[in-house]
Amino acid sequence: MSALSKTQETRKHVIETAGGVVAAQHRLAAEAGAEVLRAGGDAVDAAVATSFAIGVLEPWMSGPAGGGAAVHWRADTGEAVAINFGMRSPRGLKVDDYPLSGEGKAGDLFPWERVVEDRNVEGAKAIAVPGTVDGIGQAHARWGRMPWAELLSPAVAFAREGMLVDWYAALLIASTARNLAKDPDAAALFLDDGVWPKGSGWTAIPDNRLDQSAMAATLEALAAGGPRAFYEGDVGRALAQDVQAKGGSLAAEDLAGYRAWVGAAQPVSYRDALFHVMPGLTAGPTFARVMEQLSDADLSSPASAYPAYARALATAYAERLGKMGDTGEVPEAPGCTTHFSVVDRDGNMVANTQTLLSIFGSRVVSPATGLLMNNGIMWFDPEQGKPNSLAPDKACLMNVCPVLGAAGERRVALGASGGRKIVSAVSQLASFVVDGGMSLGEAFHTPRIDVSGGSGIVADETLPQDVLDALGTVMPVQTTRRTVLPYAFACPAGVMRDGTTNTGCTEIMSPWGDAALEDDQ
Repeated sequence: MSALSKTQETRKHVIETAGGVVAAQHRLAAEAGAEVLRAGGDAVDAAVATSFAIGVLEPWMSGPAGGGAAVHWRADTGEAVAINFGMRSPRGLKVDDYPLSGEGKAGDLFPWERVVEDRNVEGAKAIAVPGTVDGIGQAHARWGRMPWAELLSPAVAFAREGMLVDWYAALLIASTARNLAKDPDAAALFLDDGVWPKGSGWTAIPDNRLDQSAMAATLEALAAGGPRAFYEGDVGRALAQDVQAKGGSLAAEDLAGYRAWVGAAQPVSYRDALFHVMPGLTAGPTFARVMEQLSDADLSSPASAYPAYARALATAYAERLGKMGDTGEVPEAPGCTTHFSVVDRDGNMVANTQTLLSIFGSRVVSPATGLLMNNGIMWFDPEQGKPNSLAPDKACLMNVCPVLGAAGERRVALGASGGRKIVSAVSQLASFVVDGGMSLGEAFHTPRIDVSGGSGIVADETLPQDVLDALGTVMPVQTTRRTVLPYAFACPAGVMRDGTTNTGCTEIMSPWGDAALEDDQ
């Protein structure tokens, strides 16, 4: 876990089971999903419970006021179905409210030009129309077995208790405390006296908890009223009023008009495997472009494979940033991030990525609902004249990349958090499984590189020197350790089904992430 220690090792144990598995970036959220499987729920039921629970337990990464995408595999029909619940810019957004500052690149998750006062990054003007609740709701309406209200009950209970601020939570809150202090309601939720990061103590057993009672009330309203209560009821109206009172353009009409997109996943053939990804304005087409280039590459040794990864990623990412965007001609377009993957004992699978975009999103909390709001507007290029340029009522170009794959008797659900780093992680893991024949545990413990639109390669320093030398012939290389914070690489979570045996794993450096089993062992 240290960037300095050369002898310390971190590993995660992967257990094989005939029962279902939920792999998520918070152990308690994964357990909430596993408990649903124990009660006879479908993988989709487990995904609903996990989605809402993780929004409470890891609120700076995702939640009801965010967006994302999921790919579902239905074992009985052999269908791969995509649900895009990405965010949209509000209809009342005014481009003139986001003038360029002339101060260079913004330096957050995208290489955009910086906007005056970072209005597209934080504050109420950075808030886009959320999509998570409708996307999760549509999946439940289509395949769910258990009552909606019952599936939200774990999240309600977690919110009533309040998220525990342990050392990791305290570290993340401290990393953004200066920004959170700008919004009184965010400061009240995450800071002490509106200034100091909530802490866990140095030697004491942590007992400091967030006051998430307002969020609990919101979740109870959604449990009783169903997913559309978020968009058409009192919750949606209160949310819009709060955002507009703080200077944003989100309106009740934006929420009422929101619908997630549901359709066939995009098939991606790769050697003897077949993947299914999100079409449209996600990283799915970028993943497909990476795998297309790798199909003819020499991956016979690490010294040839990693440079091939680097070249494919560099090409695909340059095309992504230069050509993709909501131009009105993309039929698949709908209107810090977390990922979880689920497999049930019948073989149904879910790869679900949901996000607020930046860590703590817009750093704005809606006081009436207790929800931390997204900063989806940052997904747009603030410079005009490009496919992804900022405009009103436009779909965001998301980095999310949930993937389902099948090779022989093995089927895998993969995804990651980490912004631009996601495609690098997911494509390499896919190759490790297909080209290297690795188990899920082996793949997640194998060193990776990151190439995500910059001018160089970030490589795990544990890679052999001959591999690092070969990478240096492609692009400049910077080496680093895999650590808890900061994350130089994306944080994946995945499940695998080999015949009738299921496994799950999460990023080995994630202190909260884990796989929970239906057959608790």
